[in-house]
Amino acid sequence: MKKLMTLLVVLAFLFAVVAPVVAGGQQGGGAAPAARGVELVVQVETSWEAYYKAVAERVAARYPGTTFRWIVTGAFDHLGVLDSTDVTNPDVGDVYAFPMDRLFGLERNEALAPIPAREMAARVGGFGDFDAGIGGALKIDGDYLGFPMNIETLVNFVNTANARALGIDLSRPIELTELDPEAMLVPVFNAWFGVALTNSVGLELLGKDANGNLYSDLTENFSALPREKQDLFRALFNYWQAHDRANTPLWDGSSAWGYMDTEFTTGGNTAIRLEGPWSANSLANLTNGGADMEIISIDRVTLNGRPLSHWQSGWAVGVNSRLEGNAEKMAVAIAFLEEISNPRYAAEFFGVPGADPDLVPSKIMANVSVQDYMNANLSTANKEVIAAVVESYAAATERPLFIEWGQVWGTWENALLSWAAVKPATVEAAYAEVQAAFRAMMLNF
Repeated sequence: MKKLMTLLVVLAFLFAVVAPVVAGGQQGGGAAPAARGVELVVQVETSWEAYYKAVAERVAARYPGTTFRWIVTGAFDHLGVLDSTDVTNPDVGDVYAFPMDRLFGLERNEALAPIPAREMAARVGGFGDFDAGIGGALKIDGDYLGFPMNIETLVNFVNTANARALGIDLSRPIELTELDPEAMLVPVFNAWFGVALTNSVGLELLGKDANGNLYSDLTENFSALPREKQDLFRALFNYWQAHDRANTPLWDGSSAWGYMDTEFTTGGNTAIRLEGPWSANSLANLTNGGADMEIISIDRVTLNGRPLSHWQSGWAVGVNSRLEGNAEKMAVAIAFLEEISNPRYAAEFFGVPGADPDLVPSKIMANVSVQDYMNANLSTANKEVIAAVVESYAAATERPLFIEWGQVWGTWENALLSWAAVKPATVEAAYAEVQAAFRAMMLNF
């Protein structure tokens, strides 16, 4: 039924729109028809609001009579409302953003309408092989359930003044285990950051084998792990132990973040922060307005000689399944999704010089080249961030998107944070805490 409805909506859309304005700015042989009073309800985060409202103006110009109602809330808060109610809730958007790893849960709950994403990508332009990239990750059983919003992965932000004071040579690979424990701060208890270390040795927190069966390397005994994975935990254990002896709050789930900001500030004890592009402006504020900041790719830092590596991650924008069968609303929603990814406005979606750093989306479009970003009206620091993210993304591993991976977040965090209370005396004892947590997690499957 869903595929039939999809086909009907797509056909209605194609017949309704003679020749919409494509993202590249070219005009076809006719204008889009009036939307006759369509209201589109859109979830938007505060930092995206100005950009989204500009998108709405462009869409309304194509579909006269369209109005927009904004649900200004965080994407995760919005998904929480959706999860606890259903797609008919008026506090749930017709259009909303979601991280890639939430796709399968949304599909299972039938919360997303299939959309003609390949045709949309062709109109927007710049995607290359859509299915081989982020677009293909949004396809389930032949249906595209979202449209790419942005790519993201972690990179290294360097406070160059602090690096000079600490004697860190930025011209060569930086070995984490050779640094003072405060020189590079990584909240490894949070799996988003921790996987940058585990990926360096191919340690699988939760994976699927060739037959689709779930497994975790962390259910193995420490002695059975390959040497490089044992060495990973030795490095983690030594890192924790150094911070525990120094009585820093890095192993405190609530206090670590403020501590990292304080130490990364120029004059502090930290030279390197592993972060995402969304942190560019806030970290610039800690480094003399960015004058003391340099951004380098994630693999410039090694752990036991192996480059750090993150995920090919990103966000998408989808259409609420309640719009299925309403060709007019679907047409406007699809136009809105396309216009979000209009490469002509890529600089605005990342952030323009002088903008309020708390209101900058810092989104890197998947369909815009590094060279186009380098030619855009962006600060030097922002261009460095984009170049480093794209370079790091190309070398990153695919993000696990199956729904069961959601249980890893709490399992890993609770296990790592337990070290602060348990005070393991050896790496084997520290690993045993992690092993017990993951063995318990696997019983849930």
